[in-house]
Amino acid sequence: MLRCLSATLALLGALIAPAAAQDAARGSECLAMANAPSLATPVSLRRTAATAEEVAISYAGHSTYVIDTPGGIRIATDYNGAYRIGRLPEVVTMNRAHGTHYTLFPDPRIPHVLHGWGDGGQPAKIALRVGDVLIRNVTTDIRRYFGDDSNGEMIKDGNSIFIFEVAGLCIGHLGHLHHKLDDSHFAAIGRLDVVMVPIDGSYTMSLDGVSDITRRLRASVVLPMHRFATPLDDFMRRIGRDFEIDARTERTLRISRESLPRAPTVIILDGV
Repeated sequence: MLRCLSATLALLGALIAPAAAQDAARGSECLAMANAPSLATPVSLRRTAATAEEVAISYAGHSTYVIDTPGGIRIATDYNGAYRIGRLPEVVTMNRAHGTHYTLFPDPRIPHVLHGWGDGGQPAKIALRVGDVLIRNVTTDIRRYFGDDSNGEMIKDGNSIFIFEVAGLCIGHLGHLHHKLDDSHFAAIGRLDVVMVPIDGSYTMSLDGVSDITRRLRASVVLPMHRFATPLDDFMRRIGRDFEIDARTERTLRISRESLPRAPTVIILDGV
């Protein structure tokens, strides 16, 4: 009897685990694309590609990018309220490394304020659809800051990589990333077409480390952030010759699934 019960429980566990994974991935085309055979394209993605809806991504400064979706939703990443970004966003995401990446007093008119850290020691778990965009997160650990000391202990799940899925595009923001990513992180992120990468080489992580991550993510477009400390040439040397560079005089990139560059490209938008 006990053997039968144990076998039954084991079978139920084997059935429940894949179901839980499927629930976590439900609604995410970026995860579906990452896990599908290379020739398979989701129907909704084919429809989006046919309409060639453009997403506008504007560099506000530091690690704040503003994403405007075809459906009129505005998102500001690592929002601290200091940058002039035009009209108020409907969604802001934050990370808590230090005060340039979050504010505890956002404008109360912002409907969705998403913290990349959880409360009570629990990781943030975000899977939110706002208008035409799905927003989800993948947590990473973060160094605890003591004044100017950035070598404090690590806080588990204290940072989030945010992924924005809109108009057939998979857009990722690595946040204030402090360590290398393992296979579970890459699996949870899924496919990225556009990725925002910190290249300071010290406040977040080493240039070698972030370059390895950038190469593995294989996004078509790389948008550097934390650009204040690192010569761009150093970053380009490390990510390899497979990446092209496109320096622009405007702050806004308008891009669709159809207009993604054929070769992976680092795009430098105007700003500091």
